[in-house]
This record gives sequence, structure tokens and C-alpha cells, in this order.
Amino acid sequence: MSHPSVPDRVPAGSTPEGDGILTGTGPVQVDAFIDFLCPYCRRFEQANESRLAQLIGDGQARLVYHPMNFLDEASTTNYSTRAAAASGCAADQGRYLQYAHELFAHQPPEGGAGLSDAELARLSQDAGLDSDAFAARMAEGAYLDWPTYVTSRATEAGITATPTVLVAGAQVRPAPHAIAEAVQ
Repeated sequence: MSHPSVPDRVPAGSTPEGDGILTGTGPVQVDAFIDFLCPYCRRFEQANESRLAQLIGDGQARLVYHPMNFLDEASTTNYSTRAAAASGCAADQGRYLQYAHELFAHQPPEGGAGLSDAELARLSQDAGLDSDAFAARMAEGAYLDWPTYVTSRATEAGITATPTVLVAGAQVRPAPHAIAEAVQ
């Protein structure tokens, strides 16, 4: 089995493997495999956001988000890749979670173009980012190859759908109670 090469550039806060954004330092790792165009991922985020923040804040867990591009073909502009790359630009400013929240809050429907690059850049303001630095990083195309790497790594690990949640390497239902129970 061939392993994908780590891109030349990965976002700040990436895992040592470069395949996700790490938040928190707790002893139990929670991995969330998501696609910013996936409506089920939006529901997952809305249902779990506060519980995951509590687990991180209480020092019980560390969270790794793996932004994938499974649904690129469900948009006319490779929206999943562009949104995941933009989330990497937000990670460079330490605001990945806030920007991911904005991406899900403004999630476009499948089948269209998705948000434009200008609209993705505007969301950075609501996420508390330095918008000029964010827009410049996006314009560089800094992380456009990163989502494909993340997706390849996840696929090699057996991830076939989003959202998928692993707690300490074991798959759990992507629901607040199930995740919290597994962390305990």
C-alpha cells in the first residue's frame, strides 16, 4: 500500500502526520472526519460543538478535525477542497474551530458552486480572524493540496463516510452522549 506524501505546507496546529488540526491537550483523542459540504456533518457540528468544547476545556480530550474533500463532485467548483483549504488558513491564526463553525453555519447546498473564495474570505471576519492576512493566505492557494492528502490518509485508515468519529481509535456514534461516554 502506498502512502500519500505529506504536502509541502500544512496548517499550523496540524497533527504530526499533517492530516488534521489538533485542539486541546487531554489524554483521550477524539478524531472527527468531516466535509464542509456534508449536511450530516453540519448536523454533527451543531449537535456536538458545545460538548466537544467542554471535553477540551475540562482537559478530558484533545480533538482532531480531519477536513476532507469527499464531496468535491457535489459542487461545480470543488467546494469541499476550497473550504477545507480555507479552514487551514484559519488554523494558521489559531481560529480553526471558530472558522469551521462559520463554514457550517453558512453551508451551501450540494449541487451548486458553493461559496465563492470572496465569501469564504468574508467569513473570516465573523470568526475573529485578521481578514487581510486570511485573504492573502487563501489567495496564495496555500493549502489547496492539503484536503486531498487528508482524505487519502483517512481512506487508507478505513474512513468511508462523513461524519465519522473515533474515540481513542474506536468508532463511535457521532452524538454528544456517545462521544462523552467513550471519552470517559
